[in-house]
Amino acid sequence: MTEVQPAPVQALVPEVGDLAPDFELLNQYGEPVRLSDYRGQNVVLVFYPFAFSGICTGELCEIRDNIAAFKNSNAAVLGISVDSKFAQRAYAEHERLGFDLLADFWPHGAVARNYGVFDAVSGMALRGTFIIDASGVIRYVVVNPRGQARDFAGYRQALSDLVEQ
Repeated sequence: MTEVQPAPVQALVPEVGDLAPDFELLNQYGEPVRLSDYRGQNVVLVFYPFAFSGICTGELCEIRDNIAAFKNSNAAVLGISVDSKFAQRAYAEHERLGFDLLADFWPHGAVARNYGVFDAVSGMALRGTFIIDASGVIRYVVVNPRGQARDFAGYRQALSDLVEQ
């Protein structure tokens, strides 16, 4: 007889107005990056499924090509996937990404789970974006289903709204 396992509990996605869950992950160089160290600066968390995948590459390269919009809004970009720091480094070098890529590798997807964007069935992060203000409060949230790229115009509008506050 085959035992049926209960469905994994999906954490709730933090909402606009919530304090962003703090975390510490290694970047592509093996350096620890803690979200709370960015207090005083806006942060854009970009969860993506996997390095070197098509839609993810398009999205992250669009950020790379428009990084001035983030810098002009005093926003640091942190890309996060369940890939290892080694895969993150190869990916960042290959695509010439000038921002940190964080390895949510072990415990597998722990940060993505805390943000409610971990797909336990496929073992990857969903396409979730959280824009966090300088006080650590979430000001923008979007989570897209598998296979659907995020709209870059949403970033621009959310960043513009932050600057106006």
